[in-house]
Amino acid sequence: MQIFNTLSRQKEEFVPIEEGKVRMYVCGPTVYNLIHIGNARPMIVFDTVRRYFEYKGYTVNYVSNFTDVDDKIIKKAIEEGTTSDAVSKRYIVECKKDMADLNVKPATTHPLATEEIDGMISMINTLIEKGHAYKAEDGTVYFRTRSFPEYGKLSHRNIDDLESGHRDIKVAGESTKEDPLDFVLWKPKKEGEPYWKSPWCDGRPGWHIECSVMSKKYLGQEIDIHAGGEDLIFPHHENEIAQSEAANGVQFSKYWMHNAFLNIDNKKMSKSLGNFFTVREITEKYDPQVVRFFMLNAHYRSPLNFSAELMESAKSSLERITTAARNLKYRMDNAAEKKSTDAETALYMTTNEFVNKFEEAMEDDFNTADALSAIFEFVKFINTNVSEASSKEFAKLLYDRLEKLCGVMGLLLETDEEDLDSEIEKMIEARQQARKNKDFAEADRIRDELLSKGIILEDTREGVKWKRA
Repeated sequence: MQIFNTLSRQKEEFVPIEEGKVRMYVCGPTVYNLIHIGNARPMIVFDTVRRYFEYKGYTVNYVSNFTDVDDKIIKKAIEEGTTSDAVSKRYIVECKKDMADLNVKPATTHPLATEEIDGMISMINTLIEKGHAYKAEDGTVYFRTRSFPEYGKLSHRNIDDLESGHRDIKVAGESTKEDPLDFVLWKPKKEGEPYWKSPWCDGRPGWHIECSVMSKKYLGQEIDIHAGGEDLIFPHHENEIAQSEAANGVQFSKYWMHNAFLNIDNKKMSKSLGNFFTVREITEKYDPQVVRFFMLNAHYRSPLNFSAELMESAKSSLERITTAARNLKYRMDNAAEKKSTDAETALYMTTNEFVNKFEEAMEDDFNTADALSAIFEFVKFINTNVSEASSKEFAKLLYDRLEKLCGVMGLLLETDEEDLDSEIEKMIEARQQARKNKDFAEADRIRDELLSKGIILEDTREGVKWKRA
């Protein structure tokens, strides 16, 4: 399995630290609002990476945090006249709802920054003791960036060309830095802000130290994969490496994976341009499975453009898969023959080529676009080779294989909407009865009602079939 490692800027063979196990950390969102469509890309991409490792038999310890103390959260709390804790807790719940809708599996652990303060204080103490950090007069603690000779190795920047590596937020004590490159590990409290007691001052941690501590606690000092959006390479991940390796004395992560940006109609997403969309807004227009399919229909390191036209295309493409699955289900329920014939067994064996193509794509730096192409080749095979004469066993073998491959992509062949199937089937039966009774007005009424629910009826040789619009 080859993974493009941001650290080396080349594909490398994946060799886990511990055989059969993967330790993976993915930076999660700062919870001050509903997650936006850009947040969804790393969630879906790295959930799919996780699913493929599990498909290959690995045990994956997958950790993804929630940053629940931050300037944006505090600002939101002040605007609403509530606490930052109330804001973060509310949006963690909303984020988990959106993740579930997108079929993103819950992490093995979802740590909260505010619950790991003791570990942060401990790591900062270690850094001070080792000469990698210092306390300023006002109690701010800074990381001594030049004390880490390899600083810049992830972003491939020369330290002498860099500006200060912390967030673009002015903090107290800025002028007390030894070096403008030094970044904040601990900052003093401001009036009305949440704070914790520390040996240096009452305050709160800097952004970067949070992930280093949570990763170490739940995955160990050395991990296999650290992942996130490419906007996190510098300064966040660069600073994580510096403080983690300075404190622990070992390599922090073997492989670094970063997904590219998502644009809206070929423009960078921004509130000022009016093209800022939350996942909640998008899933009011499109099934969350369509959103997931859309995200995976491009390589994760390629920039992705979001547009109505591309979403409609994704919807149609996904429907090809679900329609094939529905037809297989129909054959499984209505086949005259139960057992596969010798010819069907031989045909099924040829579908190994689609599995091989799928795995080759995923083994090549998780090329989900090519993996989906292999699934579509399989769908074409199903549509060509399954008929009224097909046996139940043959249909089930094909369905199970399709379901397994789609499962790696996190694509559901049957959604929660399938709960409505029995109601729809009853309405179709009532319409059929109305037609038999020559009550065509009632038959038309039922058809129109189904259409209003987004159900399209198709009269076929095998009877009436339906699909969602």
